[in-house]
Amino acid sequence: MAFIHFLPFMIVFTVLWIVIRAVVCLRQKRVDWRREAVLLLIWLDLAVVFRFTLFPMALADGHVQPLVFEAERAFPFRVNLVPLVHLLEYDNMGDILVNVLGNALMFVPTGVFLPIVYKRLDGFWKVAAAGAGISLGIEILQLPFAVRASDIDDLLLNTLGVCLGYALYALIRRRKRRTSRS
Repeated sequence: MAFIHFLPFMIVFTVLWIVIRAVVCLRQKRVDWRREAVLLLIWLDLAVVFRFTLFPMALADGHVQPLVFEAERAFPFRVNLVPLVHLLEYDNMGDILVNVLGNALMFVPTGVFLPIVYKRLDGFWKVAAAGAGISLGIEILQLPFAVRASDIDDLLLNTLGVCLGYALYALIRRRKRRTSRS
């Protein structure tokens, strides 16, 4: 049995992020502080996404529970490939809303930040595909952990959130262009 605790996970993630950003800045021989600020928002977005998609939701003594890997419980993988079948299988409406809204809203910032940071992601379908790819990657990361399940509904809701985020980005960009023309 192996435990992955949230704080050490985030420390490693943060150190890797800093090293990668430092290498990029050294290679470019300059620092674009505006871009780094937006990338910091992406780091924060990823930290929140990792917290809620990889680690158990319930807290123990006020702390995030560790992710537990037990080889004998990991296989067979827990996967739902049939859309909308388990979406409403919760004890109460509050849990349903947390699942549906949480999965979608958690990815709205991703849909806003991706086209700001990556100029090649200049359209709805490109951002939607990138967001779906990120969500798919997370679902694959969840496979070996018995306390997590990979679910097509999560993939769909996460992608919906990215699309909503991109729609918000496009709306703000359009209004900004209109006011700059006036």
